[in-house]
Amino acid sequence: MKEYDIFVPLCYNDGTSVEARKFQNIQSQLLERFGGLTFFPQPNTGLWKMAGVTYRDEIVIYRVIAADASETRAYFAEFKERLKLDLEQLDILIVERDVTTI
Repeated sequence: MKEYDIFVPLCYNDGTSVEARKFQNIQSQLLERFGGLTFFPQPNTGLWKMAGVTYRDEIVIYRVIAADASETRAYFAEFKERLKLDLEQLDILIVERDVTTI
């Protein structure tokens, strides 16, 4: 099984807040596709350096678990591109890791 974390920014690059309906839409899409999800609504801070400049984002995290990695990777490749356009981002971080459930 694979676990996927989707790191979603709370603000657009110009600093304005992403509308609540967009988060609801993300949740609906993931719930429909995977049948369940975990949402971490508390803001988290992401920092990264590029070309000597430190960038900072406030993000929330959505987590899903899936059995079919290749099909899920294809789904997330498309999902990521839609999110980048919808949230006006250069990139969206999606992390995949192996998990075992008990």
